[in-house]
Amino acid sequence: MPKVCAKIGPSILNADLSQLHVESQRLLDNGADYLHLDVMDGHFVPNLTFGHPVVKCLRSKIRDAFFETHMMVAEPQRWIAPMADAGVDQYTFHIEPVLGDVEGICRKVREAGMKVGLALKPGTAVTAVQEFVTMADMILVMTVEPGFGGQKFMGDMMPKVAWLRENYPELDIEVDGGVGLNSIDACAQAGANMIVSGTAVIQAPDQRAVIATLRESVEKAIGKS
Repeated sequence: MPKVCAKIGPSILNADLSQLHVESQRLLDNGADYLHLDVMDGHFVPNLTFGHPVVKCLRSKIRDAFFETHMMVAEPQRWIAPMADAGVDQYTFHIEPVLGDVEGICRKVREAGMKVGLALKPGTAVTAVQEFVTMADMILVMTVEPGFGGQKFMGDMMPKVAWLRENYPELDIEVDGGVGLNSIDACAQAGANMIVSGTAVIQAPDQRAVIATLRESVEKAIGKS
């Protein structure tokens, strides 16, 4: 049996946010394994999206789905308790603004009852996360600059994924940014098993078919490993 499995988590950032519950439920009905919720503060990244009140409202409508919040925020420690209260399952935060306190934040996230995800911007060396891997459930390798949807996939991030997979064969490794039908094979072959896809899934005429194709690519790569 493979030690890691394929998980497809559409990002709802490109969805019609006025219909967030309906759009999210449609993604789950079409085969999504989890929902990737992009939280931006206007400081760590220039954009603003939504915070814990919106996530809590969505949780009240969708009881059982796995929620991952991707915290693109300057002070991730501030939002641990509110996101736990909102029903978040995994709290993924960027290590760049908190390099001196990653261990403490990981501990607080876990104490709040959530899984821990650690995220890396494209300019951050993969070795920067090495000392923290044992504290995390997942490492996220960004394949675009965080903060905006619809960017072009950065294939030169794949060596980071491959390094993580080689050194941590049982680790959940996520990719996020410009991932779609044209880039999934590169991600899967490098070793990513958690796939965040926004535009490619949200805007697809057949979401179910796209999600199934993404999953098939990852499962094929896992089968060869």
